[in-house]
Amino acid sequence: MDAHISPSTVSGTVRAPPSKSYTHRAILAAGYSDGATVYDYLDSADTKATMRSVDAFGGTVDRSDDGPLSITGFDGTTGVPDNVIDCANSGTTMRLVTAAAALADGITVLTGDDSLRSRPQGPLLDALSALGVRAESTRANGQAPLAIKGPLTGGSVSIPGDVSSQYISALLMAGAVTDDGIEIELTTELKSAPYVDITLEVLDAFGVVAEPVGADPDSEIRSAGADGFVVEGGQQYRAEDGTYHVPGDFSSMSYLLAAGAVAAAAGTEVIVKGAQPSAQGDSAIVSILEAMGATIEWDTTAGEIRIEKSTLTGTTVDVGDTPDLLPTIALLGAIADGETVIENCAHVRLKETDRVSAMATELEKMGAKVTEEEDTLTIHGEETTLTGATVAGYHDHRIIMSLTIAGFCADGKTTVTGAEHVDVSFPNFFEAMRDLGATVELSD
Repeated sequence: MDAHISPSTVSGTVRAPPSKSYTHRAILAAGYSDGATVYDYLDSADTKATMRSVDAFGGTVDRSDDGPLSITGFDGTTGVPDNVIDCANSGTTMRLVTAAAALADGITVLTGDDSLRSRPQGPLLDALSALGVRAESTRANGQAPLAIKGPLTGGSVSIPGDVSSQYISALLMAGAVTDDGIEIELTTELKSAPYVDITLEVLDAFGVVAEPVGADPDSEIRSAGADGFVVEGGQQYRAEDGTYHVPGDFSSMSYLLAAGAVAAAAGTEVIVKGAQPSAQGDSAIVSILEAMGATIEWDTTAGEIRIEKSTLTGTTVDVGDTPDLLPTIALLGAIADGETVIENCAHVRLKETDRVSAMATELEKMGAKVTEEEDTLTIHGEETTLTGATVAGYHDHRIIMSLTIAGFCADGKTTVTGAEHVDVSFPNFFEAMRDLGATVELSD
């Protein structure tokens, strides 16, 4: 499916989709428990992969059209799946589920689509192997398909922190139900620390205690600067009152806020609901927009953000903890005056696609002046005038949504190919844009 975007203005009220990161973890935490009801969850291609995994391990996930997820868990005893687990395009599913599979007394095979089968899993496989689990890449290249044979009983392990924080989250979630627990030593600096905080927050909601070791006591990010983590074994997952409510997703919210900042109609604003504070590092999009000069107001009590079209000025942003914001920041930089410098972004090349290169390439097609380096992306807004073009979506939801917003401000029509992949995290993205007044046409 292709999306055809015309220059547009937007205004009105829109609700952010539920958090994909929290939804994944809540579904699996409910699976580790004897059962829970998950409200306000994100129903997307990625989260369905995690639901299938819970089913494969012996739990059941009941979905209703408009209601919550009713999950009967496998209560810490992971069964051996009857079939291969297909994680589709969901890297979060594969990594969290790989550690869950290590608990089973038998072999679990995990695979995914072409993109997922190119993403690095080696450090997690090495860690599980060091803990006595047979954990192999079937092609011996550190990538899926993966074959995992437990059971995992716990222990101490070292793992890098700068490839994917999901490795740490996976070990913490599984470690709670091992006999001996798991102590994790980080061999490199932890990147994306707020995502580990999300895991710790969900674990806490399910009555599981896990702690960072050596973290910066002055940081608002609980895991920032951590040398490692520890989770005791023999714990039970139990959600308070048997329920869990998923907060709104700031990663997805960033596109709604960006649309307001660059395309709100004169004298109007875009109001985004579902913006309750949480451990999500991507809530930094609010301060980033403020730094760029946006007129933005966040009512944290009401969970509501208001934003007007603003004259933006380039800034410098370190995305070490917020990799998913890079595409949004890049599109904002293409519209802002001056230079926008995105630093500490090498790990963003290891997502669904190389998002650094993808945004540089496609924004250049639209007329942006961009300088790409291994760990830095610079957008020269003062040398940029966006013009409509046909750009590739890379089968990547975040690239597609960012380029769509850029199209609102381009001269002429912009076509984004492969637009159906927004289903990964924001299935009704184009509908939401139309409801705000944007002109978007979809074609097969």
